[in-house]
Amino acid sequence: MKAVVITSFGGPEVLQLQEVEDPKIGDEEVLIKIEATALNRADTIQRKGSHPPPKGSSPYPGLECSGIVEAIGKNVTRWKIGDQVCALLNGGGYAEKVAVRAAQVLPVPPGISLKDAAAFPEVACTVWSTVFMTSRLSAGETFLIHGASSGIGTFAIQIAKHQGAKVFVTAGSEEKLAFCKDIGADVCINYKTEDFAARVKEETGGKGVDVILDNVGGPYFQRNLDSLNVDGRLFIIGFMGGAFTEVNLACMLARRLTVQAAGLRNRSPEKKAEIVSEVEKNVWPAITAGKVKPVVYKTMPLDEAADAHRLMESSVHIGKILLVP
Repeated sequence: MKAVVITSFGGPEVLQLQEVEDPKIGDEEVLIKIEATALNRADTIQRKGSHPPPKGSSPYPGLECSGIVEAIGKNVTRWKIGDQVCALLNGGGYAEKVAVRAAQVLPVPPGISLKDAAAFPEVACTVWSTVFMTSRLSAGETFLIHGASSGIGTFAIQIAKHQGAKVFVTAGSEEKLAFCKDIGADVCINYKTEDFAARVKEETGGKGVDVILDNVGGPYFQRNLDSLNVDGRLFIIGFMGGAFTEVNLACMLARRLTVQAAGLRNRSPEKKAEIVSEVEKNVWPAITAGKVKPVVYKTMPLDEAADAHRLMESSVHIGKILLVP
């Protein structure tokens, strides 16, 4: 098969489409003939050498895909050859085929094309596990999303609105904020022209929001704490702005704040299976009902993976970038 190989660590130009061995499947796995995969920031970090795949996983980038089941391991009972599916991967999505544990596979939601289904697994599992399973965002609460025009952000806006939360977002252009508003954001803040912490306080009568999903890290840490309500929860999923900061922790004690952080890729197979199961139970009905839609910015061929990475790193896109074999 063909796969995108990281020939050395570095810029997008190190990504090259090459002939490689077909993946072999284990007893608990299925082989998927890939229809599409989607880019994630983690792919760009892996390309630079800072986000190695878990032991035993595919060395090729790509953390989610959609496609058709081509073979099944002997212990797999749910899936059969020919099923249309999408999947949360440990790696290997930038290829024509991928092996994945059956417990990390999801059916394509009714009404969603096989190609567009590739836009869901990673964002749905990330947002559901952090915002809902861990931070327990519930109806009537307020929720702030940074990087709201990203794949994670556009999904989080829609599912949080569907769950009954009031959604605050930050983004860096009026075009991105307008898009966020169109898909359900209530309060839209341009982080380049205003202080989000001051605006959050103004919009909440001085209280702050209940949950924040942050991918910026260090530079936002103090302002995130300052933006939280009593019993507020901050969940960090990235460090796009850097991992270091100086912080006054007094507000954490005064307002009983919780700060957590997690990635998805290095969780145990058992935890991933649990998250995927919760996503199917709680998120898939919202997608089927049309309350959460795929947001796809551009679809590109697999041999243009380097250009796709350049596009992602330019941050001009809104939503997901797909690659198709």
